[in-house]
Amino acid sequence: MSDIKEIPAVWIGGGTCGGCSISMLNTVAPSIKQVLIDEVVPGRHISLRFHMNISAGSGDRAIQAIEDTGRNDEGRFLLIIEGVVPTADGGRYCTVGERDEEPIPFYQWVVDLGRKAMAVIALGTCASFGGIPGARPNPTGVKGVKEIFSQEAVTTPLINVPGCPPHPDWFVGTVAKLLLKGLPRQGDLDDLLRPKEFYGLLIHENCPRRPYFDEGKFAKKFGDPGCLYELGCKGPITYADCPIRQWNNGVNWCIRSGMGCQGCTQPEFPDFLGSFYEKLTDVDIPKIGDYWRRQEE
Repeated sequence: MSDIKEIPAVWIGGGTCGGCSISMLNTVAPSIKQVLIDEVVPGRHISLRFHMNISAGSGDRAIQAIEDTGRNDEGRFLLIIEGVVPTADGGRYCTVGERDEEPIPFYQWVVDLGRKAMAVIALGTCASFGGIPGARPNPTGVKGVKEIFSQEAVTTPLINVPGCPPHPDWFVGTVAKLLLKGLPRQGDLDDLLRPKEFYGLLIHENCPRRPYFDEGKFAKKFGDPGCLYELGCKGPITYADCPIRQWNNGVNWCIRSGMGCQGCTQPEFPDFLGSFYEKLTDVDIPKIGDYWRRQEE
């Protein structure tokens, strides 16, 4: 008899471009095949019951798989939510499936399944904070999962894994830790419910162009040597480990390729960070020696 414990998972998508799924499905080590078929951690295996892109079933059978998991595995399944949650006009601007020949608002799925799950991962900046669809004027009233849970008094543990899209390691690492150590403990998440392992440091703290900033050498146009701060880089206020982890199997990342960080892991993205090419204003930018001076005080 196998000693492997199977953890059911349901992955639902609302107002989403699908980019978060594409990023996650391209995870390299482990591969997505290993994540879905092998033991993610010793003795623990993910059983993906539904995913809007890779599930073989469709229509009523797919909806039944979601509902069966919520009913039969209450308190034991992992819910992954991708995309924003429209709330205007009863949530009619995003529906998933039907019940009694009536469309089911995505909002209802998020609340109903959210109450029954053992934990919820809001995958991507849209699900975490509203992202690009939540930018002004936001006619469909989209919101992130945390805001929905607060309004509906859903108390299920929530983990935000933002990014537009998120790095696949951030998601796979979050799932592996859930399976290995259980629900997040005090101090595991920051004040925005992001895992500190991946979102604990500013881009600015590990940026290879940081010495240029400290020396006051700023690029005047893209392609110039120097810090990209004056060309709109949002690295000084953005928390993520992109400089260390890099993307595409460790090949490159935004700043290394010559573009400034756009702050896509932040709740302020995109409305309150200004233009992609506009210098940050009205923010405190960390400078060399500040940390040590604060410690001495």
